[in-house]
Amino acid sequence: MTLEILTSTALRPIRHGFFTRKGGASSGIFAGLNCGHGSSDQTEAVALNRRRVAEALEVPPDALVGVHQVHSPDVVTVEEPLTERVKADAIVTRTPGIALTVLTADCQPVLFADPEAGVIGAAHAGWRGTLAGVLESTIAAMEALGAERGNITAVIGPTISQRAYEVGPEFLDAFLAEDPEYDRFFAGGEGDRAMFDLPGLSLHRLREAGVREAEWTRHCTYSDPDRFYSYRRSVHRGEADYGRLLSAIRL
Repeated sequence: MTLEILTSTALRPIRHGFFTRKGGASSGIFAGLNCGHGSSDQTEAVALNRRRVAEALEVPPDALVGVHQVHSPDVVTVEEPLTERVKADAIVTRTPGIALTVLTADCQPVLFADPEAGVIGAAHAGWRGTLAGVLESTIAAMEALGAERGNITAVIGPTISQRAYEVGPEFLDAFLAEDPEYDRFFAGGEGDRAMFDLPGLSLHRLREAGVREAEWTRHCTYSDPDRFYSYRRSVHRGEADYGRLLSAIRL
């Protein structure tokens, strides 16, 4: 099966892709293009899936650069492929031939580009990382490489949407403690539950940070099991594990 790669015209001409689960070698609950070595999937299947991604991006497999994601605001600047997995949640570079990657299964993959400066970035942005400032940290790290935030485009890929993201009152309280105006990113749910708009919050923060353009592809990971892995959906189904989607950008 052919790989399905979602792209955004806003990031062109920079090479990039939000890969769905279609076209992979994994089976069972991981069926498709599971690219997460952190899953309990067969190592050989994950490696083959990652090779297929590398081929699609026209880079060698060791040029797929990722980090050990820990829901932080930390960013790594790379000039060559990493030899070890650094704990962080975003990566930036101005080196051609390196594909910056993030793995997600409901959290947001966010790809950044300043084509004029030749600087790119990729961030893993769940609610913790977003609240901690990973998006703003990525922009600042790109500026340190010569980018201008007014020339940066940021695109949020497939992520869990508000209609599928039910949270408890303590979750809402944490956001209101950060900024009372964040209540606009919550809608009423059943009982004391609320529905959280993660991409809405991130688009707000990206625009407040002054980027040229910010958009979401409007794909919901939870609601489309044929195309996307979802941590929350796997929990609701009682599955033992879940696959990881890969998103990447390269110069």
